[in-house]
Amino acid sequence: MRILVVEDDAMVAGGLVEALQRAGFGVDHALEPETAEAAARETAYDAALVDINLPRFDGLELIRRFRRAGLTFPILILSAREGLEDRVAGLDIGADDYLTKPFAIPELLARLRALLRRSHSASQATLSIGGLRIDLTRRLAQAEGVFLELTRREWDLLECLVLAAPKVLSKRVIAERLGAWDNEITPNAIEIYVSRLRGKLGGGGVEIKTIRGIGYRLDETP
Repeated sequence: MRILVVEDDAMVAGGLVEALQRAGFGVDHALEPETAEAAARETAYDAALVDINLPRFDGLELIRRFRRAGLTFPILILSAREGLEDRVAGLDIGADDYLTKPFAIPELLARLRALLRRSHSASQATLSIGGLRIDLTRRLAQAEGVFLELTRREWDLLECLVLAAPKVLSKRVIAERLGAWDNEITPNAIEIYVSRLRGKLGGGGVEIKTIRGIGYRLDETP
């Protein structure tokens, strides 16, 4: 899953990005609200962490713009402001939760996971195709009842393919979901991840099919 962090304090942002990456998330960081607004229109994020105190216009205005644009991903506000009015205002304009600085990273991760769980229906929390079963909440995958040992990149790729099935997933979209602004994924790297994942799925009731010139699709095997 991919998270957008909007935070103008480089030190705070660095800690957030590192913690989220350690927890298995793909992360993009925007220092300015304009950058975040443009990124959210181009990239399919699963959630956003938004600081209120941003340059030029604040996080509340950014959230308004997200919602006006029809963007529905969960938003967790981060702010040093403790006033009840700010919390109410944030929730009223479309944020989903509010966390006051300073905060503990374990609490932030727990709140984020809770938002992500609520953003998926119960039927989406566990998905099956062929002999493959994946648990989006616990990030676990089984092929014919056998748990798969997957790297973070392999899990992210599998999650993308399962959520897209039976549609074809383009290489561009895969690169967006697996990479980040400061760590782009090359076409060669995608082919390597696909090859490794194919090896681990072997005999699991599904296969990753290459659609030449477009991308990949996850199919059930007979």
